[in-house]
Parts: sequence; structure tokens; C-alpha cells
Amino acid sequence: MLRTAILVAVLSCASGAAADGFRTFTGHGGPVKSITLSGDGGMLLTTSFDNSVGVWSVEGDGGPAFWLEGHEAAVNVVIPLPLGRAASGGDDYRVIIWDVTGQSTLHRLEGHKGKVMGLAASENGARLASASWDGTVRVWDTETGAMLAELTDHDGPVNAVIWSGDGTRLYSAGFDGTILEWEADGYTLHRRLASHGFGVNVLALNEDAGWLAYGALDGGTRALDLATGDEVADLTAGRRPILAMAQSPDGGRIAVGDGEGYIMVVETDGWGIDHDFRAALNGPIWALAFTGNGSGVIAGGIDNEAYLWPLDGTDSAPRMAEIRREFHVEPGAVPNGERQFLRKCSICHTLGADGERRAGPALEGLFGRKAGTVPEYAYSDAILATDIIWNEDTIDALFDIGPDHYIPGTKMPMQRIVKPEDRADLIDFLRRETQPSTE
Repeated sequence: MLRTAILVAVLSCASGAAADGFRTFTGHGGPVKSITLSGDGGMLLTTSFDNSVGVWSVEGDGGPAFWLEGHEAAVNVVIPLPLGRAASGGDDYRVIIWDVTGQSTLHRLEGHKGKVMGLAASENGARLASASWDGTVRVWDTETGAMLAELTDHDGPVNAVIWSGDGTRLYSAGFDGTILEWEADGYTLHRRLASHGFGVNVLALNEDAGWLAYGALDGGTRALDLATGDEVADLTAGRRPILAMAQSPDGGRIAVGDGEGYIMVVETDGWGIDHDFRAALNGPIWALAFTGNGSGVIAGGIDNEAYLWPLDGTDSAPRMAEIRREFHVEPGAVPNGERQFLRKCSICHTLGADGERRAGPALEGLFGRKAGTVPEYAYSDAILATDIIWNEDTIDALFDIGPDHYIPGTKMPMQRIVKPEDRADLIDFLRRETQPSTE
């Protein structure tokens, strides 16, 4: 369990709001991908596109956050483990087990060949399951870091995993639209619990009440009877995709976040909608968690902050992303080179050496610089091994065929700029805007 008395981690509050009011968690340098609370509800763990895990005190007030650094790409998921530990998974294909109280890495779990999107710990924290876009679920020993099993029955990327309360069953869901139930003794497939027509992204489980809920790519949101697999509730609201789902500490409610920025809170006794509000005006809800007492929800999305809403004040509380993010800029609003930078580069990079937390190094002095040489930035091995000098030709080639092909093994996102004229405009913009400061 993470304990406030041990961890030096604090919350940056909005306007000094009280603990039960609207608040923001500010400090990440990229969109927030995952949110979870410690077992006692006192500590908040967040992950971000900025490659970091943030640790916060829910009751804190001011000061810097405490960061766990070790991933080499966006971190998609984090969960707490017993004994002051946590586990995280990311776009670098890694799972890391952290000693949070000691601010150190215990194990780097290697083996996945795709992004790690979901993690779940067994009832005592001894086993960790990871879901990956390589099409597998892997089970690990959290004490030794050894892999115990590799489950391969999904036909495509796997998004989510969750353990039964007694650790005898494991559930997984993926792009193939199936929810599979596994016997943990021998890790054999027990049954296909559901076959949805579109990919399943998120899961929530309440064994005491006998249901499993899921959210899918097409917006489908349903609850199933665990014993029979029959549908007990259809919560589909016509918004898609479903990207986040969280269960309240008492199991009485689930929160659902979608790609259109809405959060729907459902009472699981009768499956009635308790709240349904638009939390983000521009962008998706990627991450959700209930507060420790269940009176509020914490959400993350395209903004660099996480937000806490008291559920009795969702009508009047501020919204995420009230100002349109700069990378949403419309054609013609700014010169084309700047637009290409905002759309393709601005989440990861700043133009100057301003010290902001970002997933990529600052671009000041880019032209003529050898790749992998910005001080204090943790580059991938692929970048460190290259002899590339950044200039018009190399930047053009990077976006012509994509970073993953131009520098295999890089942690740069897979993206291309197809039109030569767009690449030329970006290069002109970068040449002008990344000149070293003369001050």
C-alpha cells in the first residue's frame, strides 16, 4: 500500500479547492493515459504520453509531484501493488515493477513485442497479468520478475485483463471482440464469455454481484452475467469508442469514459444512469478512477492534467480542454509549416529549451545536430546507435517513410507526412523556429 507519510508526492490544486471540490492534478507534459488509486485511496498514480508515472497525494496542496522515470515511450497503464510497489506498462513494450517508497525499479519485465495496454494484479499481488498489442497475455511473478505463462488465444491485440477476487480466474479482452476466461491453475482457456462484433477496450468485474461489464470500439457498453454470459444490462449511449471504465470502491457504481469526452456514471443495482456529463469539450476520456470514498471521479484525456469532479457538482464544474488544444488547429488558421508542427510534433517536442516535461527532446538547435545528443534526455538505443545528422534531407526522410522505418527501434510515434509540400513547409518552419536563442 502506498502511504502518504512515506512518499514525498503532492497535488497541485486548482484555486486552492477543498479536498471534496473540483481539482486539477497538474505537472505532466503530455496527455494523461491512466489513473488509479492506492488501496487506501490516499495516493494517486497517473501515466502520460510524457513517458512518466506521476505519484500524487489526493489530500496534498501545492509543490511538485514525485515522478517515476524508466519507460522509453508513452506509459499506458499503472496499478498499485502491495508493499509500496506499483507496476506500469507502455509503448516501449515493457512492464516495470517499481519500489515506489524507495523510488527505484525492482524489475523490468521484457518479452512483449507490442504496446502494453492493460495490467492486473492477483488478489495478493503475487502475480501480474499484462495485455499487449502483440496478441498475448503474459503472467509474471512480481517477486522474481519471472514469466509464468503466455496466453495466445486472442486473434489480435489484447487491451484489458482483470483477475477474479480469489485469483482462480483471469479475464482478457481484445480487438477480436472476445472476452476470454482463463483457469489460473495451468492457465488454460475455460470459455469464451462474450463475442462482441467490435474490439473490446475495457473491463470491470464484480464477482459478489455476479457481473462483468465491458466497453467496446463501437460504443457498446454492456454488463454480463458471470455465470451464464447473458446480457444483464445494455448501457450503450451512442458515443464511441469506449476508452475508460472504473468501478467505485463499494462496487455500487461504474464510470464510463468515451472518445467524445463524456463520463457516464451508472448505479449497478438496477443499472440506472446516475450522472452523464461532458467532461472534455475537445478530446476523449482515456482514464478514469473513483476517489477513495466514491464521491468523485478523476479523469484524464488529451489535456496534460487530470481532473477530479465531485459527483454532486458535475453540472457546474469546469470542463477539461475548454480551450482547443493547439494541435487541433484548422487548415488556414496558421501557416502550413506551423500546422504540420502542431499536428505531428508539438505533443512530444518544444521548439526551445524551456525545460517543460515532454516525451521528446527540445528542438532548439536542431539543424546540424547529431541525433541523440541533447543532454539529459533518455534516448532509445536505436537513436544512440545512429549517425544521423538532422538537416533538410534527413528530416524529410524521417516523415516520408515514418520514424519506425527510418530508425527501426525508435520510440518516436509511427507517423508520416505524405505530401512532399507539407514536409517542405514543416522543414522551413523548423529551420526558422529552432535557431538557438541569442539571449
